[in-house]
Amino acid sequence: MDSQRARKTHRRRRWRQSLIAVFILLSIMMTFVSRAFHVGRSGSVDMGSVAPAPTPVAYQELGFEFGRGYIGPNWQLYFNEPDEGSERAEYANGLDEVLAAAIDGAAATLDIAAFELNSDALRDAIAAAHERGLVVRILTDDDHGLQDERDSHLRDLLQADIQLHDDDRSGLMHNKFVIIDGQAVWTGSWNYTVNGSYRNNNNALVLESVAAAAAYQAEFDEMFERGEFGKRSRDGGTVTFAHDNGEISILFAPEADEISALRSEIARAQRSIRFMTFVFSLEALAEAMLLQAANADVAIEGVFEKRNSTASWSQLPALHCAGAAVRQDGNRYILHHKVIIIDDDTVITGSFNFSRSAAESNDENIVIIRNADIAALYLDEWRRIWDSAEELAPNEVICD
Repeated sequence: MDSQRARKTHRRRRWRQSLIAVFILLSIMMTFVSRAFHVGRSGSVDMGSVAPAPTPVAYQELGFEFGRGYIGPNWQLYFNEPDEGSERAEYANGLDEVLAAAIDGAAATLDIAAFELNSDALRDAIAAAHERGLVVRILTDDDHGLQDERDSHLRDLLQADIQLHDDDRSGLMHNKFVIIDGQAVWTGSWNYTVNGSYRNNNNALVLESVAAAAAYQAEFDEMFERGEFGKRSRDGGTVTFAHDNGEISILFAPEADEISALRSEIARAQRSIRFMTFVFSLEALAEAMLLQAANADVAIEGVFEKRNSTASWSQLPALHCAGAAVRQDGNRYILHHKVIIIDDDTVITGSFNFSRSAAESNDENIVIIRNADIAALYLDEWRRIWDSAEELAPNEVICD
């Protein structure tokens, strides 16, 4: 059994090493294309005998067994693709091993905010980083993280003398982000678990940006060093900066006025509002969507996680009865995205469920991306989820 486990670990390590090589190669390619395009447009060279620069490649695609990824200039984006026919023993080469490969490439520091963590690949990569001499710190929830004795690897990491704190409170430390070397941030809806990696629909966004890393670092230090969570935070909670060919805003809830910020984004919609969400119970967001539909003839289309989607607190009935097109997801496990796509050029993502708990008591992060290339990829994922979702059964929701 030990030799079998060793062989499996060796195969995973070699696969991660191959991923690192691919990351490096694609990053070089994207940098070269981006710079070539910049030079061609800058007018700094004599273009009289030179053909116009080609339209730059927006991103390169990276496939892995249980998902797909995209590598662009200073960003990466990943979606897992659950295979309902696979057994747990077959789960390998998924999103957890993609992040593990990135951790294998870290050189100095690794700060992790993990609501949950039970992936073998991530536990082993984090432990190896600590053994290599990196400064590794982990922040987690109490009930779902450090105190989960049934299905968590966090105690293993604590016993390996890695610095690890939990939030020790009733609200959730619901973030899922990793800061690598103060240069790049992984964030999104994805919990660092087997289910999160191989069964549930999730997205992971990587921002290769000092500005993004600094914003998340300040939030991490606030929680890890000062023990400030939820409304106890003294941070203003919002950072906006230019990124690639667009703009990114990062909000930390509930210290930011995140509901107003989300409503403001929704109020900009002129054509469409599409969403895919684990939970949607915030009446204020549903009202903002319906107001924009009425005022600007904006189409609303959304997919809800099927479990509890018609509960009294869910906004599915209200949206359906007001004429919005809503469906229930078709994954036998869980639709775990927390995504809104506006006019095909703006994306809202992160750990923030559209719920009262997220807005009032949890600790969360929201990323608003104004970038048409990235939005197009989220839209592709939304269409895949929409196409596999189910329409409401007759009389499943009774409208007045």
